[in-house]
Amino acid sequence: MKVHLLSCTEYPVDVVYAAARQCYSAGTASSLFHAENADAKVSRFVEMLAARGHESPLEHASFTFSVEGISRVATHQLVRHRVASYSQQSMRYVEGVPDLVDPPSVLEALQGEASEEVRAVYDAAVQSAAALYRVLLSSGVPAEDARYYLPHGCASNLVVTMNARELRHFFRVRLCSRAQWEIRELAAQMLTLVRDVAGPLFAGAGPACVAGPCPEGPLSCGKPWSHA
Repeated sequence: MKVHLLSCTEYPVDVVYAAARQCYSAGTASSLFHAENADAKVSRFVEMLAARGHESPLEHASFTFSVEGISRVATHQLVRHRVASYSQQSMRYVEGVPDLVDPPSVLEALQGEASEEVRAVYDAAVQSAAALYRVLLSSGVPAEDARYYLPHGCASNLVVTMNARELRHFFRVRLCSRAQWEIRELAAQMLTLVRDVAGPLFAGAGPACVAGPCPEGPLSCGKPWSHA
């Protein structure tokens, strides 16, 4: 999987600062906004907003990503985050058998003690699905119907846009060790990218254990999270 930050709100930290200060100022947001890199005072104020849970001003900063080589297993989870915009590669119009995304556990099984047996079944299943898809297409079946017989693990590409508030929520639930490995990797890459361009908006961002006790109770992994 590769994730690229295509664009974001220009001067996102300053925009959020001006929006938040507008709530308490007799002046205007335009007088509070400075189109320059946020200084220490602005950064501290924005970090304080998130720490206190005053997150509505964060909605004024948005970030657009290109996500490449992600499985449809993971995108089915991703689109559950409804405060976002998505444009995904269509299997109705883009024909051809996509690559498969192999989970680490499957790769491990393909190299384990029973790897020869696992590999034989794996190859047969993958090749069978691809062969059926091609035969259906050549028989005149529309791609939108032939795709029913391709695996959920087919790789896909999409563009996703989220505002800073939704991103913080996304990181809170998808960076938890209990999240599925692929969407957790997506969240980690996205967090690295947004911290590079708007660090104060994402101070303390991460799973729930960053800000307090783990909410998973007996299902907790017991290991506080850290972002390299």
